[in-house]
Amino acid sequence: MITRALVLMTGLSGAAGLSQFPEFSQQYAQRLGGAVDELQSFVADFDRDANDLGLSRADALGQLSQGGDISAARAETMSATIDRYERLKQAMRDLSDAGPFTRAYHMGQFNDPAIQRAAWRAFRPALPLTFEGLIFAAVGFFAGILGCWANFAALRNVFRRRKGADQSA
Repeated sequence: MITRALVLMTGLSGAAGLSQFPEFSQQYAQRLGGAVDELQSFVADFDRDANDLGLSRADALGQLSQGGDISAARAETMSATIDRYERLKQAMRDLSDAGPFTRAYHMGQFNDPAIQRAAWRAFRPALPLTFEGLIFAAVGFFAGILGCWANFAALRNVFRRRKGADQSA
């Protein structure tokens, strides 16, 4: 009886947790879009400055890194900003047209720690009344049940082996 109650509670916990993914992924995608827009303005300003001087982006970064210590540090910072912009822009492309199920498939794109923290701070759990929320809840429910049963089965096997070893000794 206790085992069944624990399995049911684990299933319900899995359902409650996984059902929140569609909303969290939407929050993440919105924040990702804001980050891409913000970084785009920095990169566009840098590219415009480089273009005004007749330089490509790579040449401008090269010249900047050959200056003094502050120039080298600024070149490194700008290079990291451009890399992040390109990475986030690609993630945005992958996630922008994706529905909630495809977003789950592309969950690896949710890899920017700053955006994750901001999305998590803004996220508020809610009762999922959408089709995708219900599907994620069902998957979470069954995954929780299967995980719980697998743990109980493993524990049962450990105790059976011990009991058998104790009786044969």
